[in-house]
Amino acid sequence: MPIPYLRSFTSIERTDRTNLRLGRALAWIAGATNAGGFLAVGQYTSHMSGIVSSLADNVALGNSGLALSALSAILAFACGAATSAILINWGRRRGALSVYAVPLLLEAALLLCFAALGANLEVHRLLFVPVTVALLCYVMGVQNAMITKISQAEIRTTHVTGIVTDLGIELGKALYWNWGVPTSAAHHVAADMQRVRVLASLLGMFVFGGIGGALAFRHFGFASGVPLSMLLVVLAGVPVTDDLRRLPLRELG
Repeated sequence: MPIPYLRSFTSIERTDRTNLRLGRALAWIAGATNAGGFLAVGQYTSHMSGIVSSLADNVALGNSGLALSALSAILAFACGAATSAILINWGRRRGALSVYAVPLLLEAALLLCFAALGANLEVHRLLFVPVTVALLCYVMGVQNAMITKISQAEIRTTHVTGIVTDLGIELGKALYWNWGVPTSAAHHVAADMQRVRVLASLLGMFVFGGIGGALAFRHFGFASGVPLSMLLVVLAGVPVTDDLRRLPLRELG
């Protein structure tokens, strides 16, 4: 791939097109991570609505252990989002070219940790399952916050509930019967078909990523986290390299 094309994924110069390109790639990675994580630990790690409901259910039923597990997953997701925000704001303050790339490198490193945990999961399952769940929730938080900030909250990659809701709203507009209402009228209802295509593509990439992640984990186990990590490095590597090349110039200045 040409260097300018790879640079565009996490460049500080953003357009709707590059945001969508990055969003699709991250939606695929999120789907793969979510599906692989479920096969590894029996829990979806990007589904905060379900985890919060699980927390409430287990508190009501007196299952303190499961309630604490759900709470730790929620806190891990929130901490991941906070970390991503801190890294991005710190990078902006420094004028870094890799302001959006660094969170993806962190995600790549954590997915390698996920692959490494697999060697110990079966032997020390009681300890490593909660750690794995928290790790993957943290990863999803990092990613979701990063793409949310980079796209001004227009694109989400792990929050599929929001994607499907917005898609349903636009489809409802498309099916609305504007009987006797002129197109120029303020209350004329029309769907944004470009937004429909964007949302449908994000949903499709999440689904395809989930299928790929499940198949990869089924055949290769925790090692399936390695190619996901490498893909993130490819997406983030060029702006980071650009910053490293500027370091000697800054030191001389």
